[in-house]
Amino acid sequence: MKNKRIMSAAMAVLMAGSLAACGGSASSTADSTAAESTSTAASTEATAESTDEPVTIRITWWGGQTRHDLTQQVLDLYTSEHPNVTFEAVPSGWDGYFEKLATDTVTGGMPDIVQMDYMYISTYAQNGSLADLSEYINDGTIDASGIDEALMNASNIGGKTVGIPLSTSLVAFTYNPSVLEEAGLEAPTDDWTWDDFATAAKTVKEKTGKYGMSTSPVIDTNLFNYWVRGYGEKLFADDNKSLGYDDDKITEDFFTYWLDLIDAGAVPNPDEYEQIATLGNDANPVITNDAAFHQSWNNFTTIGANAGNDTLKLVAPPTNTTNTKALWYKPGMFFSVAETSSVKKEAAEFINWFLNSDEANDIMMGERGTPASATAREHLINSGKLSAQQTDMFNFVDTAAAYCGDTPAADPAGISEINTIFKNIGYAVFYGKTTPADAAAQFRTEVNAVLEANN
Repeated sequence: MKNKRIMSAAMAVLMAGSLAACGGSASSTADSTAAESTSTAASTEATAESTDEPVTIRITWWGGQTRHDLTQQVLDLYTSEHPNVTFEAVPSGWDGYFEKLATDTVTGGMPDIVQMDYMYISTYAQNGSLADLSEYINDGTIDASGIDEALMNASNIGGKTVGIPLSTSLVAFTYNPSVLEEAGLEAPTDDWTWDDFATAAKTVKEKTGKYGMSTSPVIDTNLFNYWVRGYGEKLFADDNKSLGYDDDKITEDFFTYWLDLIDAGAVPNPDEYEQIATLGNDANPVITNDAAFHQSWNNFTTIGANAGNDTLKLVAPPTNTTNTKALWYKPGMFFSVAETSSVKKEAAEFINWFLNSDEANDIMMGERGTPASATAREHLINSGKLSAQQTDMFNFVDTAAAYCGDTPAADPAGISEINTIFKNIGYAVFYGKTTPADAAAQFRTEVNAVLEANN
């Protein structure tokens, strides 16, 4: 809530200069031309062709020490090749990153290049805080040709390209082959169903006493988003002012499905999950051979290998018979440029180099996730430098295409609060304090209120 209050303050201060009061589609561009003319002129003046004059680019990102070290190496290499460019790096951990960014935005001190998350990019775009990078794509400064169209569309907010996807990820299930073998089960295939998963999870519990899955299904709305898409529906309406589906039975069935597995002991109850969460990824039960499945993203096998278990495998999430293209390419993160930046052109040139150069990719080695650029993925796979798990992670992006539909729009403003609502309501169901049907109705009421207030 603290983060949301700060962001709300930022929204209030910036609204007067906002380019668009709320997000829209590409079709809204013509309607907003007059409102944007002043900003566009100023942007053009501030971002004239780059020169060899000395330039300082402020750049911020979140991550751990490994990301900090590798990114600094990339910045140093770029400076060695472009001696006129100096970077002022402002690395951070995830905690507090967006609180500080919101404050910097209000005070006019937003860095030139900002690592942006899918959860927040709509809020900053709607406030007019992020520059439109379309002109740099159109003039060839940024080569985005290797990025899947669905990924690029995810960064088009209000008719403006407000970020360049650096990486992509997909909702995936990681499985432990030895635990499945211990339970007498075959490895799942990409066409398995939710019924198949439930049977496997319960069998693992019955045969081995271990968890069928080590994850909470309500820790955020990502898995639920996949569930909703399985019915051919959208989690959020196009205008982000309400839920995108009308049938609360979809929500009720989700809670009922997981309540059954929790009651069977195949999935951790809320107390058990919170204990697991305190242990960190390195001690996750699927890594320690105490669970069969883990639901996360397609990078979890790499996390497992780093924690000492290099046997984990990836499989697409279970499907239902309604829609087998419920998966989507999720931008892992973006590089955006501040609207207030006076070095937009130079920032765009660096982003292009970071995205496409073999040198930068050879340093980062997919640390930010599977590269969004297919060209970069191919280069790294062919380099022979990737681990087996990294290769599987990269290949999964391509093989999963058969199960992918359109990438949904970026998360609406208020998504942090929505995730908290979803978790609290889900836990109430799993604790037996409310029924799945009542929980579904409550979820709709509370989420619609948040969406209406923030979008």
